[in-house]
Amino acid sequence: MDFGLSEEQELLQRSARDFLAQECPTAFVRESAKTSDGFSRAFHDKLAVMGWTGLVIPEAFGGLGLGMLDLAVLSEEMGRTVTPGAFFSSTLAAITLTQSKASALKKAWLPKLADGLVVGSLAFLEESERLDADGITLKCQKTRQGYRLSGTKLFVQDAEVAEFFIVAARTNGRGEAGLIVLLVPRDTPGIKIEPLLNLDLTRKTYEVTFDAVTVQAGNLVADEGKAWKLLSRVLDAAAVILAADGLGGAQRALELSVEYSKVRQQFGRPIGSFQAVKHIAAEMASEIEPARSLVWYAAYAYDAEPRHAARAAAMAKARMSDVYSRTANRAVQIHGGIGFTWEHDMHLWFKRAKWNELAFGDASYHRERLAVLDGL
Repeated sequence: MDFGLSEEQELLQRSARDFLAQECPTAFVRESAKTSDGFSRAFHDKLAVMGWTGLVIPEAFGGLGLGMLDLAVLSEEMGRTVTPGAFFSSTLAAITLTQSKASALKKAWLPKLADGLVVGSLAFLEESERLDADGITLKCQKTRQGYRLSGTKLFVQDAEVAEFFIVAARTNGRGEAGLIVLLVPRDTPGIKIEPLLNLDLTRKTYEVTFDAVTVQAGNLVADEGKAWKLLSRVLDAAAVILAADGLGGAQRALELSVEYSKVRQQFGRPIGSFQAVKHIAAEMASEIEPARSLVWYAAYAYDAEPRHAARAAAMAKARMSDVYSRTANRAVQIHGGIGFTWEHDMHLWFKRAKWNELAFGDASYHRERLAVLDGL
């Protein structure tokens, strides 16, 4: 049994690391954080040239047609460089459309997503912050022309630059019944977008309000009875992608800490020579490596073992939520006072770790989810 990456995946890993080292230094990350939308069209276009915006989009729609493990490899490298921009949110929108049965919408939007011409975003979370079916309460009234949406979605990523939203809404009932998924163009009358404060400066989130927004019937992504199955797969994908991002971030935080401990002098010797610092670094490494196996298995299972995909995604996200957060905390400790300053780059990974920890379910949520999946 081969537990390693394929030659193609290793090539993707190397090319991604080289590209991001050149195009996404921390100076670029900081400049992006200063902008209102955190989005660089020029950088997004470069991702498109690399084929990454269409990585998991089928070849029939202009993408590369690769799988979740390939996406996890790329996401890990993006986590290493705390890559800003709309790649994550747009990829989730692409995954939703790709796995739907909405042929006309796929034909209309997937080629544009693959070419990086448009950005999409998932509008799921609401005031309750629940990630189950009952958390979706945004009202959807059926009309002669299609649907009318009324309500608010929170923490919608990159809403300011998205050309469309994938919106989870409720026509009636509770639980999985009555849920639908719609594609709503951002310029539809009645949509109001307000920025939200966010700890992670590389990720911009928004409150999106739908005030009697009319949506055409042809914009239905998933109808009642099928919507939750699709949304569940998308949430699993989000968990795996964030776990991979956290894996790369944790590894880089460890590397920065080791590098710093070799040059920082105290009492006439490098701090890395002190046993306490060595033990902290060893604990960081001993948590990261086992977590890597969970992340790569979750990515593999997403495509190859659908029956086990949800369980694997929950384990990977729960573990990396803890590991990345603890690693970032320890990295700041090793850096000492300078690690808390704006001038040092360490805070970029620290804040990303905190965002990743909570986004799409924290460790406690996914452990509880794992227990339910295992029938406990």
